Amino acid sequence: VVRAVSEAADMAGAGRVHLIEDPMAAAIGNGLPVDQPMGHMVVDIGGGTTEVAVISMFTTVCSESLRVAGDRANLSIIDYVQHRHHMVISESLAEAIKMKIGSAIPLGKRLAVKIKGKDIFSGMIKTITVTDQEIHEVLKPQLKAMLEAVKRTLYKVPPDLASDLAINGIWLAGGGALLKGMPELLERVTGLSVKLTGEPLRSVAQGAGAVTERFDFYQHIFLN
Repeated sequence: VVRAVSEAADMAGAGRVHLIEDPMAAAIGNGLPVDQPMGHMVVDIGGGTTEVAVISMFTTVCSESLRVAGDRANLSIIDYVQHRHHMVISESLAEAIKMKIGSAIPLGKRLAVKIKGKDIFSGMIKTITVTDQEIHEVLKPQLKAMLEAVKRTLYKVPPDLASDLAINGIWLAGGGALLKGMPELLERVTGLSVKLTGEPLRSVAQGAGAVTERFDFYQHIFLN
């Protein structure tokens, strides 16, 4: 992938290309001291992938990457509405449903939302009500896959960094971090404290910007 991206950029006439892993960029964007001999764990739940990494001394010590993230969750909601309610909805509406009533854990109060879409049989516009319980069940497979990736990463953490994670906990970045109950779910599964980065949706971009401003300092983190 790294080679393909570099070659594509070269063909497009770009200058030298430097690639950074998303978790590393998110950590830098959140102001974490990635140069220090201390372990930091970042879970970046983006649109296309979920990236899990433990970072120390400019290095990704251990990591996991899976193609299960926000986009896959949206498609699951679309499929559910089509098969359960016989209605077609857009991906943007699925995203809105997910963020309004979706949750990583069962909610203490019941939520529901009315949505409009196209009936797959009649072709007419109709209105249905979808509940938080329905969406929670739809999201369970994706959440399970993400949790397994986190657990696999923790299993690979060297003993000398494990104590650091017990102190520093886990940082959540990306749009998926904003799903209701996501920090609480990770805390239950890992036993570690879980915090959102300052701006989950912008952490990676902020980190990339910080790297360009201190290029020499961060030169060790580039993939290529």
